[in-house]
Amino acid sequence: MNHVVYKTLGFMFVGLAALGVFLPLLPTTPLLLVAAACFAKSSDKWHQWLLSNKIFGPIIQNWQKNRCISFGTKLVAILMIVSVGGYSILFAVTDSHLKIIGGLLIAAGLFFVCRLKVCPKASDPEPMSKT
Repeated sequence: MNHVVYKTLGFMFVGLAALGVFLPLLPTTPLLLVAAACFAKSSDKWHQWLLSNKIFGPIIQNWQKNRCISFGTKLVAILMIVSVGGYSILFAVTDSHLKIIGGLLIAAGLFFVCRLKVCPKASDPEPMSKT
């Protein structure tokens, strides 16, 4: 039974992540990471499908191995949230209540993305251990 629930959640989060590519208030990368976690618990086939995706696979693999995202991924996420989200609440939404809700959602997304660890560059030396 749990496999069905996790697989269903995995597809739901992939769908939301796909919408997040176009909608500024849905953070694509975190949703894909949750989808990957759901598929890892329910379906090796769909987990491998997500990991082998040319665009999202490296992001998910980095997260699973190192618990970090690339600087470029983080920068794009922040720029998209600020630019598209900012445009939405400044120009596309007229209701002040919706502007406030949108602003809070944007702030929450920025808070989450800014807290994600950035992977060190491959050329950066490993930190020296104190032994």
